[in-house]
Amino acid sequence: MYGTRSKRDLSFEIQSQMTILRPSIHARRANIVVKFQDLYGFTVEGNVDDVNILNEVREKVRQQGKVWWSLEANKGANWYLQTYVSSALKSSLKFSVLVNAITLKRLIRKGIPPVLRPKVWFSLSGAAKKKSTVPDSYYRDLTIAVEGKITPATKQIDHDLPRTFPGHPWLDTPDGHAALRRVLVVYSFRDSDVGYCQGLNYVAALLLLVMKTEEEAFWMLAVLLENVLVNDCYTNNLSGCHVEQRVFKGLLAKECPRVSAHLEALEFDVSLVATEWFLCLFSKSLPSETTMRVWDVLFYEGAKVLFNVALAIFKMKELELLTTHHIGDVLNIIHNTTHHLFDPDELLTVAFDKISFMTTTNITRQRKKQEPAVMAELGQRLRRLNTTNMDVNTRLP
Repeated sequence: MYGTRSKRDLSFEIQSQMTILRPSIHARRANIVVKFQDLYGFTVEGNVDDVNILNEVREKVRQQGKVWWSLEANKGANWYLQTYVSSALKSSLKFSVLVNAITLKRLIRKGIPPVLRPKVWFSLSGAAKKKSTVPDSYYRDLTIAVEGKITPATKQIDHDLPRTFPGHPWLDTPDGHAALRRVLVVYSFRDSDVGYCQGLNYVAALLLLVMKTEEEAFWMLAVLLENVLVNDCYTNNLSGCHVEQRVFKGLLAKECPRVSAHLEALEFDVSLVATEWFLCLFSKSLPSETTMRVWDVLFYEGAKVLFNVALAIFKMKELELLTTHHIGDVLNIIHNTTHHLFDPDELLTVAFDKISFMTTTNITRQRKKQEPAVMAELGQRLRRLNTTNMDVNTRLP
């Protein structure tokens, strides 16, 4: 969202977004690094092979778009809303609804066309329903009410604005900073328990680029933090995030036992990379077009998707990781892999076909199992900190 978008012909928007990247003849011959802009305005560096992959991916997106348009033409513009299956309705379920649900899950895993992404996300994530529970003027009124107020959260937000995707043609402008600030500040007052946590700036920034309006980006952030992700993931002590890391380590040991054991022998803590993945939802790690494909599934299937994707990254590089001898080698492999994952189908195929099937119920069970240890550890840290502060204070004249 570069400010507020004007209404445009859908076919024109699709064509303008899906430009074919054409490296110069010199770049093709020398196989040197080339720079280009992705669909969301980010400057990307890659070689000619990366460009070819992106062109293939964009052609797939075009073909996928035709499937979505065909379904809209045959079933109606909001056909995907007729897919919710409650346990009470299963016995008398209409076959068409079940077909829609299966079709939709497959379609979303193959990617939502960029032009449809705002309305599909807003509807399927629960953001539209959440917005409908408050007056229409809620966001505008809250924006006015908090204007000029200064809190620790607003100070940290102001500090992080210029560091959020620097160089982006819209986000790194006064207008972009102002829109991002409003979304983050308003949410910090909506939920004082969360307030603001570093990482949310990157998530909100990408939501602003996708959604049609600033207000819709706010509600997407709200449903993400309040309904999609685990509780306490962004609170002061990040307890929810610590729980996710412990769950992830357990899953990695199960899915990639050799890699897990090798990394443990190197004394490599996977949270060195996974913490940022879970807090920023891969927005700082994966190319933006790949991140959006992950978010397509995240907003429909829930937070378990983050585990699938994180495990897939380690699974894809299993053989390379087993040859490492130093922590730095592991970091280089992971960072090079994530930054050049231009083919989301490659990542998501591994995530859903090569990783054991996981349910939200199973993940919830694992979280509850890890919560006591996390809370005990955080309590111990707090006691140590308080003891240190008391020692310092007693030494002061």
